[in-house]
Amino acid sequence: MSVAQYTAIVTGGNTGIGAAIARGLLDEGYDVISLSRRKPDWSHPKLSSREVDLLDATATRQAAADIAASFAITHVVHNAGAIRPKPLEEVDDEDVGALAQLHFGAGIALAQAALPNMKQARFGRIVLLSSRAALGAATRTVYSATKAGIIGMARTWALELAPFGITVNVVAPGPIGDTEMFESVMSPESERAKRLAQSIPLGRLGKSTDVARAVSFFSSPDADFITGQTLYVCGGASIGSISI
Repeated sequence: MSVAQYTAIVTGGNTGIGAAIARGLLDEGYDVISLSRRKPDWSHPKLSSREVDLLDATATRQAAADIAASFAITHVVHNAGAIRPKPLEEVDDEDVGALAQLHFGAGIALAQAALPNMKQARFGRIVLLSSRAALGAATRTVYSATKAGIIGMARTWALELAPFGITVNVVAPGPIGDTEMFESVMSPESERAKRLAQSIPLGRLGKSTDVARAVSFFSSPDADFITGQTLYVCGGASIGSISI
């Protein structure tokens, strides 16, 4: 199977890390379907999009089924995420349900829809986006828990799907300064952000393209002996302390 025959679903492909991932795959010759609440404000001849709220389990499953009925999906990149930062005392059941659906449920629905074609082709790539916060971060009870769970989920899928030539890997970004998610927590130009950058071993905030290159690596047909792995793209923050 050639790269020209690859079709990737990228959740949250309209902006930030998701847009960088989508652009990277498009540059390599893939067809890309962005799945997000908003259409991308940029275009490419091989880019299509579907608007769906991934917090809605029913709508997500329907979108996944519709896409799988129209396209032979070879790659699933589940990037979409949300933080909902709160101290433990303020975490509620709605936060738990929402982030479980977004980080687990949506990924499961998309993978299940894509698996029949992947298994038939005996080829597939699933890349899930976790976070350095999976190792723990203040005010991130549900976010950290679900992002850590993504790693366990990927390792399980890797074991189940390896016999079919399908690999499953995780990219776990550290602080990425050019995203809406980061800006929802702090301004990239703030003193707080500058202190954060200084506390990262490599001395800077990450860029969306840093993450996109890691996703492209795991997506490659040449990465066929790598599965169940987690790659932290964090400037060393996963092995040192950072101050948020």
